Amino acid sequence: MGFGNLALLFGQCDSGIGMTHFPQPNPTHRANRVKLATTPVLVKLGDGKQAKGNIHVVSVNGGLLQLARGLSEGDFVEVAFQTQSGNIQGMAEMLHPVGKGQGSVFQAFRFVAIEDDAHQALRMAIESAGDRSFLGLTARRF
Repeated sequence: MGFGNLALLFGQCDSGIGMTHFPQPNPTHRANRVKLATTPVLVKLGDGKQAKGNIHVVSVNGGLLQLARGLSEGDFVEVAFQTQSGNIQGMAEMLHPVGKGQGSVFQAFRFVAIEDDAHQALRMAIESAGDRSFLGLTARRF
């Protein structure tokens, strides 16, 4: 799915291929966030160029990327990465960079559109990571 297919993405509701989910942040409840092990991410820019990096934190609403260079706040991009629950690919808006590492920039993003299958895989990956964290905390406690 590329930017050229954006119109098709929004028109898939009637085709039976898959609905598109538009994540809506809830101002009264912050979405669960999980830290990921080193997870490669591909970011497709509006001009057709690609940027590679890693995704460090993810929620159903967005996440935190580590990139070689920062992107402009407000840029719309396509973000793609893999989890044990499946491939995640969605349209995202880049937010303000939040820090710099050695030769890299940490930049937040929010999902603006994600297909239902990818959204389900993302929710499952977050729940699975949360379950592992919970089990680890419980085991250490006893």
